[in-house]
Amino acid sequence: MKEHKKKTSSNKEITVVIYGFLILFVLLIGYFIYFNIFQSEKVINNAHNKRQESFAEDVIKGQILDSNGEVLATTIVGNDGSESRYYPYGKIFAHVVGYDEQGRSGLEADYSFNMLRSNSSIFTRLNNDLNNQKSMGDNVVTTLDAKLQQAAYSALGENKGAVVVIDVKTGKILTMVSKPAYDPNNIAQNWQSITETYADQGLLLNRATQGLYPPGSTFKMVTLLEYIREHPDNYSDYHYNCKGYAEDGDFKLTCINRTVHGEQNLIDSFANSCNSAFSTIGLGLDRDKYASTAEDLLFNSELPLGFNYSHSSFTLNKEDNNAMVMMTAMGQGKTLVSPVHMAMIASAIGNKGILMNPYLVDHIENDAGLVVSSNSPKEYGRLITEKESTILTEHMKEVVNRGSVRILLNDKYTVAGKTGTAEYNTEKGLEHTWFVGYSSTEDADIAFAVLVEGGGTDGVRATAVTKQVLDSYYNR
Repeated sequence: MKEHKKKTSSNKEITVVIYGFLILFVLLIGYFIYFNIFQSEKVINNAHNKRQESFAEDVIKGQILDSNGEVLATTIVGNDGSESRYYPYGKIFAHVVGYDEQGRSGLEADYSFNMLRSNSSIFTRLNNDLNNQKSMGDNVVTTLDAKLQQAAYSALGENKGAVVVIDVKTGKILTMVSKPAYDPNNIAQNWQSITETYADQGLLLNRATQGLYPPGSTFKMVTLLEYIREHPDNYSDYHYNCKGYAEDGDFKLTCINRTVHGEQNLIDSFANSCNSAFSTIGLGLDRDKYASTAEDLLFNSELPLGFNYSHSSFTLNKEDNNAMVMMTAMGQGKTLVSPVHMAMIASAIGNKGILMNPYLVDHIENDAGLVVSSNSPKEYGRLITEKESTILTEHMKEVVNRGSVRILLNDKYTVAGKTGTAEYNTEKGLEHTWFVGYSSTEDADIAFAVLVEGGGTDGVRATAVTKQVLDSYYNR
């Protein structure tokens, strides 16, 4: 009897071990299936994965195209069989398209695997294999518009800065310019000068997505939104007598050019970008709710972007003194934001409060033009209510109608936006200029963010750049 019990106990232990191994085996098989379906392309597409080089032995890397089929990057095959990437637009698309030597960047990095994979017909690939020839890789068709990109690049002139344009209803990124730029056609030859001699110029930095700047008065959109939320029934009753400055204890803050705006209601204060009014508004806001509103607009948050970017930050808290509150409310202080993020905020306002996920690639196609895979517009979610969107739009329209940017008044398009001037070196009087907004105010078309570093070394300011971009878009 004891011997029988020992055998039964031993059999149970063996059974447990066997089932344990079976479960582990099933889990392992499951993970392999999951990896191959969902993760393998992501791992292979990593710029540091050497496996991509093996694909290049059989495939000629495909092209990068704009939304109208304009070639932004292609592979040139020499008579000796050598291959080199060629960028017809040179510096104009440098940061967004990227480079393919000295490592990879931009779309060249993010979609390298796709362009090194061939979805040509099976007969074409078999014929190429039999004749020891390479097949053509797939093409990446972007959402970018070459004409609009050229207009934005030209409008910036010799200035450092960035321009981002987004289709409000779809999230398609139509333009992404960053200056100064480099020529990806000779990146290898000029690598040392780019990374050493001109390192302080930040030639490799995509200012549109990775640059972080004080938002200046464009942040008054956030302050305005918070004030409306805290005074939903009587925000229109606001009034303020601007004497050209605001004080709190020993701290004194002046309006730009020390302008005395006089009696101001809320829409006057916004249209005239009255620093005194908005710094005073800031002192009366609930700081926790203020931070929550900023986070509703994705400050201190992940952005729904499929490429590298820098995180925007809003750090005002209860420990900060009143001077910091006043500076923050008018867009200075410690707040930092990227141009692409500001364009996203404007896009949500223009789209009745809903943000569409921004994206750069429309679809992947084979060398015959047949679609292999595609992206479609997707809602990220609601950032603000539709009513809040309407109120903000009313205020932003007045910036153009009777504010400082009347150059945008014309019969081809309407604009709702906000100017911004952000000091970054008070001793030298250096400042960045912004213009953020959207066009076609009754039924929004495009949202944009324009930043000119240093206020424009040749007198160009953000509103002038915006006008050239909008003129190009509406004169197509």
